[in-house]
Amino acid sequence: MGELTTTFLTDGGQPAAATADALVAWIGAATTSIDVAIYDFEAAEGTTARIADALEAALRRGVAVRVVFNTEPAHDAGVGQPMRADPARIDALDVPTRGVADAGALMHHKYVVRDGRDLWTGSTNWTDDAFTREENVVLELNDVPELAAAYTANFERLWAHGHLDHSGAIGPEVVLAHGIRARPSFSPAPPWLSLDAARMIAAADRRVRLCSPVVTSGAVLALLAEHVSRDKLGFAGAYDATQMAQVQRQWAEVPHNAWKIEAWHAIAPHLSGKVSTPYAPASVHDYLHAKILVVDDEVLTGSFNFSRNGEENAENVLHLASEDLAVRFTGFIEAVAERYRGGDQAAPTTA
Repeated sequence: MGELTTTFLTDGGQPAAATADALVAWIGAATTSIDVAIYDFEAAEGTTARIADALEAALRRGVAVRVVFNTEPAHDAGVGQPMRADPARIDALDVPTRGVADAGALMHHKYVVRDGRDLWTGSTNWTDDAFTREENVVLELNDVPELAAAYTANFERLWAHGHLDHSGAIGPEVVLAHGIRARPSFSPAPPWLSLDAARMIAAADRRVRLCSPVVTSGAVLALLAEHVSRDKLGFAGAYDATQMAQVQRQWAEVPHNAWKIEAWHAIAPHLSGKVSTPYAPASVHDYLHAKILVVDDEVLTGSFNFSRNGEENAENVLHLASEDLAVRFTGFIEAVAERYRGGDQAAPTTA
């Protein structure tokens, strides 16, 4: 029965080498195949170059290695922050690679399938900043062939076509060790990942916790705004204040988005904002980057910002049902929220 291991990363909480070494060891255990779908990967410099070395070493020992990567630039905080790495450096790896592009949409996955039965996924890109300066989640799942098959099917569509169309799907629900139920979903639609989140929020009975760089999905905003006054939910969480300030400036330019500004103003006082460094080509990437929704005893987490434009990206999430997991993820979110409580007051709100 499959095992799930969760690792939570915090800004300054661990050296980049710790995560890089764990992933290198995980890749080093491959015997037949490694399929990688990665948005941002510093493959030629820094600690994360060790991962590139591990992929090339796996190929030399006879493992079939393939890498798909993003080539589309990000222009909108609601879609995703620009890559730190140069896609050409990923393409230059001494393993088979394929760039994926779609106008205005990103190949935003961060997953690996090993030997057709094991998974490494979550919110974490492969850069030194992602490993040590951002809040992130790593999910490692071993001996999960049914789940791995769903990710492999997604990978094959991206590999075969080089674009995102028709890569959305809902995978099977699988029972892991300790009774954890896990079901993967992939965008672009169908399915609508934000509607899965909205359905969870609509059914909330006692707990809603949120951690996301941005929140721009209309369905998620509306339901959260409706629920924030329900004291028994104890709604709380964290977001990236710098990125949400950018989003609000974008909303202000479109009259029919005025309601989103009002909804956000109802939600934001219940959350803590991390004031990250505004994007610039050479700036540190210290974003609040974890994407987690906890509702009662369910967790939704993966690469997907809870955003409208993100539905057009290639994204993946795992829907996990487990009281113990929900408590564990809640603890992480509450610790992040406590760390940045009051910090959003310094976030820039004007151009």
